[in-house]
Amino acid sequence: MSENVVENPAVEWLTMPDLVEVLDVPLGRVRRLIDEHYLVGSRRNGAFAVPAVFIVDGHPLSSLRGTIIVLQDAGFTDDELIDWLLEEEESLGRSPIAALLDGHKSAVRRLARTLA
Repeated sequence: MSENVVENPAVEWLTMPDLVEVLDVPLGRVRRLIDEHYLVGSRRNGAFAVPAVFIVDGHPLSSLRGTIIVLQDAGFTDDELIDWLLEEEESLGRSPIAALLDGHKSAVRRLARTLA
């Protein structure tokens, strides 16, 4: 676990078995979604888990993949990018994940690119 990880007790985490159930796909497909950056998770609570807010209507949030890739290209670890997505961002007036959920992916990615 990264020393900079911020623990947010309000975040609901989904383990691999939870993801299989919520996404209604086999475990191998869940692993591919993670490997292909459609989802990102952490082992901060022991078992690998993904924030539940990254799943919308039984699917990974469609704008999440490109945002994950931009943040990874900027040098963020998985824990750091999860924290950035979940934390309040002053310039957006809300958390980046809330902005993505509201359909503002361009603003989020523009901000993410400035972090490199």
